[in-house]
Amino acid sequence: MSTPTGPANDLPVRMPRPRQSGRHRRPEPAVAPDGAPALVLAVPGTPSGPVRLLADEVVSIARSELPGLNARIGYLDGDDAEFPSLSTVLAHAAQDRTARYELARAAGSDVAEPEGPVAVVVPLLAGADGALLREIRQAIAHSKVAAELTDVLGPHPLLAEALHVRLSEAGLARADRARLFTVATAADGIVIASVGGEEAAQAAGITGMLLAARLAVPVMAAALDKEGSIADVAEQLRSSGSGQLALAPYLIGPEIDPSLLEAAGKEAGCAVAEPLGAYPAIGKLALSKYATALGIPQTGAGAPVR
Repeated sequence: MSTPTGPANDLPVRMPRPRQSGRHRRPEPAVAPDGAPALVLAVPGTPSGPVRLLADEVVSIARSELPGLNARIGYLDGDDAEFPSLSTVLAHAAQDRTARYELARAAGSDVAEPEGPVAVVVPLLAGADGALLREIRQAIAHSKVAAELTDVLGPHPLLAEALHVRLSEAGLARADRARLFTVATAADGIVIASVGGEEAAQAAGITGMLLAARLAVPVMAAALDKEGSIADVAEQLRSSGSGQLALAPYLIGPEIDPSLLEAAGKEAGCAVAEPLGAYPAIGKLALSKYATALGIPQTGAGAPVR
């Protein structure tokens, strides 16, 4: 039994591990700076229970990567306490920062008045959807809060990894080329489905090239929100020799009606993988966008590609 001054006699005492020294010393984990702006995840689409769970998981991953992170979720189409709108969340973040400053001053602390952005808004989007990004900018302007908007999450090698995993989960790709086992349903051509028109599809094609290198099969991107685009790209792949195609959504999930994916797959004759969802890379990339905006050093898989 422990005593007020420490462990009881004859019990082993756990000593802290000595800090590793030398060139192989592990870097100290980063923590969010005191008074850092909030990370506000801007979630598109119709709010729902599953969408909230997805957003919560993304934010949880970001917090685990940067302890002390003040992370919040705002919905583009939210309008109540359960699903607060992005402008409402930004306004609350500003109020909270002011309240903390005033409390510190009342307690006699010599703290500087906060300045700089109240929040860094990270769109929960793999690719650049111009219409949704305009909605996010309008919500920021409506809040009248000083907030910085980051780029979308892609293109990035981690998204190619996520697409690969979703395809393998659906039995449409080998999980690991190095093991050389066969998957009877593996696709020999991949259509990446993006939203945001042709410009967004071209940007998705960059991640598509990384996916093609992983799978050693042809990959082409198409705009899900342009009529006939998925079917046209599928026909191009078939014309070049691909016989078994798969549709890989370059989407987190909330930004579209799931029925659109199913309809596009049927039209193009493609099996359809699941959207990226709360794959761990999504949370890491959201944090990476936040950290880059604030100049916070990062290491590991979520660090920006240079």
